[in-house]
Amino acid sequence: MPTREQIAYFGAGPSGLPTHVAAAGSQAFFNYEESGLGLAEISHRSTTANQILADTKAALTSFLDIPDNYEILFLHGGGSGEFSAVVYNLIPVWVEKRRKQAEQELGGDKSAIVRRVREDIQKYLRLDYLVTGSWSLKASQEAAQLLAPLGENLVNVALDARESNEGAFGTIPSEDTWRLTNSQKNGTCGSAFIYYCDNETVDGVEFPSFPNILETKVGRDERLVVADMSSNILSRRVDVSKYGVIFAGAQKNLGITDTTLAVVRKDLLTEVPPTSFLHAVGVWSPPTILNWPVIAKNNSLYNTMPIYSIWISKVVIDSLVASHGTAKVGGQETLANEKAALLYRVLDDNATVYQVVPHHNARSRMNICFRVRGGDLAAEKAFLDEAKALGFLGLPGHRSVKGVRISNYNSVPMANIQRLAEYLITFAKR
Repeated sequence: MPTREQIAYFGAGPSGLPTHVAAAGSQAFFNYEESGLGLAEISHRSTTANQILADTKAALTSFLDIPDNYEILFLHGGGSGEFSAVVYNLIPVWVEKRRKQAEQELGGDKSAIVRRVREDIQKYLRLDYLVTGSWSLKASQEAAQLLAPLGENLVNVALDARESNEGAFGTIPSEDTWRLTNSQKNGTCGSAFIYYCDNETVDGVEFPSFPNILETKVGRDERLVVADMSSNILSRRVDVSKYGVIFAGAQKNLGITDTTLAVVRKDLLTEVPPTSFLHAVGVWSPPTILNWPVIAKNNSLYNTMPIYSIWISKVVIDSLVASHGTAKVGGQETLANEKAALLYRVLDDNATVYQVVPHHNARSRMNICFRVRGGDLAAEKAFLDEAKALGFLGLPGHRSVKGVRISNYNSVPMANIQRLAEYLITFAKR
């Protein structure tokens, strides 16, 4: 039976945990701080649970430099649950802006205001999605399904990266080709939000930085940006103030499955119309379990939260803080970049054997996707079988695209990257 030290795990998710985190977790699961109970057993209403929540929020706030005007939420449902939550929570924000405008123009005529906003929804409601991989595609499809009762074409796919890459994901086209909703042609009202996935795990595509075209504008023409950072959160510096919402499933860089993080600008939790008005104009109110204002009001404890999983996230963050000190997430960014650069350099130096799938401008630092000998299935099987025998696990590509995928999450130490790089070189020489 192999030990943890003999295995180098590169799975795309859940990721491995640092051994010291796993060891601490085993003790906390069995008997937390000599209390006689494990963290999976204690009440989520207890003082211990509330302290863990407070400490985890404080650690996140410090490590990522999250501004004071943002709320940190822990939720159920994973990243896929937030595909729906984003729609449910942000359309009411858009509706409230239109309601206030109608009220200014129409005075106190409530029936006229309802009619106006109903018309605005039909004419002007749009959600912009940048589709650069499998997960942003799924998010856009979920939004279209939810909005179908309100009308057709409310989801604007402002970018479909497959259109410029022979039908496959693997690039991020130039911003001047993006078809974002134009506020001047859309009743002086832009889209309700612009959504993108910062790192696509299946396709190995990552935005190199915050898109210039999405820089925030003040007022109704503000670009309200939503980002799924499930697979690259805590791996590089992020100017949180550029986003309305950032969310992430915990099971890659933030801990284990069972909890989802959402960082939401506080005004988006309050600038919403009464539920009765939403229903009057034909818009649903969010299901309670996905309702961000409700979750925030209840300190993420509206129902039973997995306190053990949240505690694991805290230990992960504490470990990063201990490793990088005052450099905070910038220190982890440097390390992540160095690990990815080593792997890409080896792959590029042996380009007759390995072919990186994404274009150079969109290469992910977290998920390095490539083919062996042009996608020769026998060659890829030989590569993966030998890798497994050597203790390199989790390397097969996603079932929808196949190939090889090296997931370079924060928990993967440089030593394992170096070992894998040596294997890549050895295999290529044959």
